[in-house]
Amino acid sequence: MSAAIRLDNLRKSFAGKPALHGISFEVQRGEIFGLLGHNGAGKSTALGILLGQVYPDEGEAFVGGISVQRERARALSKVGAIFEQPRFYDYLSGWRNLEIFTSYSAAVSRAELDDAIEFVGLTARIRDNVGTYSQGMRQRLGLAQALLPAPEVIFLDEPTNGLDPEGIAEMRVLIQRLHRERGLTVLFCSHLLSEVEVLCERVAILNKGNLLYTGRWHDLMPKGTRYRIEMEPWSPELLGDVQLVRPGIVEVPPGSDVADLVARLVGAGIKVRVVEPERQTLEQLYLEKVLNV
Repeated sequence: MSAAIRLDNLRKSFAGKPALHGISFEVQRGEIFGLLGHNGAGKSTALGILLGQVYPDEGEAFVGGISVQRERARALSKVGAIFEQPRFYDYLSGWRNLEIFTSYSAAVSRAELDDAIEFVGLTARIRDNVGTYSQGMRQRLGLAQALLPAPEVIFLDEPTNGLDPEGIAEMRVLIQRLHRERGLTVLFCSHLLSEVEVLCERVAILNKGNLLYTGRWHDLMPKGTRYRIEMEPWSPELLGDVQLVRPGIVEVPPGSDVADLVARLVGAGIKVRVVEPERQTLEQLYLEKVLNV
């Protein structure tokens, strides 16, 4: 079975400044895949190419095995997207906005409209003018628009941007439901590592237009176990086979016991005040393993 999304050696420059340096990766059908990178990493350029809004200098993008560059309409016929910030007519109701926008793409029934609106939780406010909506409601309306008509793939470009913690949590639940209840393939673009960590099993990490890593983010995890340790005086020469990752953080290799380290330190007259496991996060892995920070 072909991948739901495939990027093949994409290169793009703007005014002579490279934005993408030959990136390639695949997203499998039915997965939530994270496209991760700080602002300016190339995420929006890659997504723009996938949506046929940006033409690559080299390479090709495929959705469902169909080339976006050669057969854009066919490739995107089963794609929904929130690209950058959703824009609506503030003086019209949410319902009327959806009617207008779907008339540009494909005719949908009232039942399909009702289903998308109910899914995103806007039934009670859909007849109100969009100008009265909160940012979270606007994002949910954008998601409803992306669900019409019945996509198989969803592109989400920074869908939690500008949301408060409650709005972020609501959007996260909706994305998980897209995957769990509808079996959709989701390409989730974000610079928020915490969101990608919760939602995605596999990621592609971009930095300055370069693909630095693609695969399961858990595979970036260290082989040993990390601990935060406080001791006085600080004596790295007593660590032995224990690796000093950064000040105050050590990594005990597989097969070794942190208790042996503590015993060695105490035996040497070192005061050990704290030894506690450190939970590795995607953010730490991103900084340490990928950017070498």
